[in-house]
Amino acid sequence: MPANMSLFSVNAILILSTDDRSRILTKYYSAPHVPPGSTSHPGANPYTTVKEQKAFEKGLLEKTNKQTSDVILYDGRVVVFKMEGDVMLYVVGGGDENEIMLFGVVLALRDALAILLKNSTDKRTLVENYDLVSLAIDEIVDDGIILETDPVVVASRVSKPPTQDITSVKNIDLSEQGIMNAWEFGKMKLAERMRQL
Repeated sequence: MPANMSLFSVNAILILSTDDRSRILTKYYSAPHVPPGSTSHPGANPYTTVKEQKAFEKGLLEKTNKQTSDVILYDGRVVVFKMEGDVMLYVVGGGDENEIMLFGVVLALRDALAILLKNSTDKRTLVENYDLVSLAIDEIVDDGIILETDPVVVASRVSKPPTQDITSVKNIDLSEQGIMNAWEFGKMKLAERMRQL
């Protein structure tokens, strides 16, 4: 049994633009309990500064721009990716991480975004719906731990309104009679307050 066995399998999820090579959304993960100064343990994030992250992303875009495969080993990390429109979706894991599991994450992200954004996964749509994209990523991966890979479940969790709001909205009568009842109730309460003064 390996000594470095851990739930932390995702080092980063990146959504980068292929047109202008800009960052759309990047999330780097680190294990919450790390030995001080260690970068080789599972869940370690070797790219701690923004400068290192941008250098990694630039090299990654150059390496994967003309690739026909979906899995590469880059900078000692397993990187799985998918191109959707004018953006690249990346999932980065450790060098000894399971590629199939990481590929399941990138497919879940791609398919969940397709459901949420109605098959319009391009830079403009992603920026306009940044909240949904960020929530979808948070539903799939939390602190480097893969939580869910079913895109339908992810999309339903992201797009579902809070349940406490639904119950209060269902009890409101918006018919003409309901509005008249609310008006009469308001008039009655106002008249009572005026009499008390």
